[in-house]
Amino acid sequence: MSAALTALARPPSRAAGLTALAALVSLQGPAAAQTAHPPGPARSEWRTDFASFTVHPDSLVRFGPRDAIPALADPGFETQASAARWLDGREPVVVVSANGETRAYPVQILMQHHVVNDVVGGTPVAVTFCILCGSAIAYDRRFDGRVLEFGLAGLLYNSNLVLYDRQTETFWAQAIGSGIVGEHAGSRLDFLYAPTLPFAEFRSEYPDAPVLSRETGYDRDYGEGRLLDYEERGPLERFFRREADVRLPAKERVLVVARGAEPVAFPFRALSGRRVIEADVGGDPVVAFWAPGTASIYSERTAEGHDVGAAVAFSPFVDGRRLSFRPHGEDRFRDRETGTVWSLSGLGLEGPLAGRRLRQLDGGVHFWFAWAAYRPRTRVVER
Repeated sequence: MSAALTALARPPSRAAGLTALAALVSLQGPAAAQTAHPPGPARSEWRTDFASFTVHPDSLVRFGPRDAIPALADPGFETQASAARWLDGREPVVVVSANGETRAYPVQILMQHHVVNDVVGGTPVAVTFCILCGSAIAYDRRFDGRVLEFGLAGLLYNSNLVLYDRQTETFWAQAIGSGIVGEHAGSRLDFLYAPTLPFAEFRSEYPDAPVLSRETGYDRDYGEGRLLDYEERGPLERFFRREADVRLPAKERVLVVARGAEPVAFPFRALSGRRVIEADVGGDPVVAFWAPGTASIYSERTAEGHDVGAAVAFSPFVDGRRLSFRPHGEDRFRDRETGTVWSLSGLGLEGPLAGRRLRQLDGGVHFWFAWAAYRPRTRVVER
């Protein structure tokens, strides 16, 4: 095992606060070559059914042992007032709601663990993040009559983290929730709507909802940034072994709506200029909102990153009536039909539909190169 991985695999300490993945990405030249592993997983270490796959196991890139990046299970939470002592209003949080309960998962914690196994409103959930793809996605952990618990397999595919479930040791692609190797290869986890919002927006709309605590049982430098120039670089060749789709810059953030056979990607470069874009996706009307005020995590401190904004997609129908939207102020939206003012997360704030919520559509934000590698037929919508 390389010196980098040896340090990262030992019991957690402040010296080991840099995640295994970030440590490998930061290495260059000869140091990077020393971290090379044989292709695919070390099969003798797994109970996985390697005869069942949609992605050949040898296509996976090994960056370290399983659980070198520790997933969280049964996490603790704290009040928003308490979290505000260490969480800036511009920092991104992943918001998960189920059965009337809502919780926030700060990306500054997710980027150190990449998976949180939790229960929200009685629903077992996995809140996941891939630092290489910029994707924060939540899934229902109930599958095939059991509740799965997820960890990090120490593997990548399309530069995307590979998860595994501890029950069957099936490998799952984080960005799309698909089983790729093992008993459940070809199956998909149920997606949960989980927008990434700035903490200030979350506090405004969910004033009583708790926040994932930094008291995780691991000694990590939460709030310290990672991969400082990552947004400016192309895909890392040792992790991404294909040609990137050139329709958009590799690290362009895209809001994805996947309905039917043709997913649609809304690039942030277009959303940030227009603020509202409408499109038909799989025969259904969709509206995408974008607002400024969310910091990039690829900086020295997660609270200090440049503004990349945040985006969420919705159905434009309320009570069977289709609404059309335009920007209103810096970070709000107004529909033309009723004059109601809406928030980035689809909550009616003022007007006849105040208190109502737009129905969020399955989406998620990804770096373009990684999403397009999984879904090359994705249609790009910029106006």
